[in-house]
Amino acid sequence: MSSERTAGASHGSIKTYLIGFSLAIVLTIIPFVLVMTGALPKTATLVIILIFAASQIMVHLVYFLHLNTSSEQHWNLLAAVYTLIILVILVGASIWIMYHLNANMMIDTKTIVP
Repeated sequence: MSSERTAGASHGSIKTYLIGFSLAIVLTIIPFVLVMTGALPKTATLVIILIFAASQIMVHLVYFLHLNTSSEQHWNLLAAVYTLIILVILVGASIWIMYHLNANMMIDTKTIVP
């Protein structure tokens, strides 16, 4: 009975939780230090923050939610991919709308007569 495992019950060990926790701490501290010290230009810092945020999402999915490519996780993985696609569409469309509203709604001060 002790060697039996139920389908889909993929729980991590202390070692995997500690690895995930350590990675999450490192992926948090590095962007924090970059922002607080101002060591890089703002654009480079923003890109690094976005890359580290995406990496941290993957660490949480793999080490804490145990999402992998095994057959038991097929529907969970499919739902995660679908959620990611919807999130990218929503965020991308929102940024696009805000950019165009900002560009098209600005008042041209040269045409205003004092």
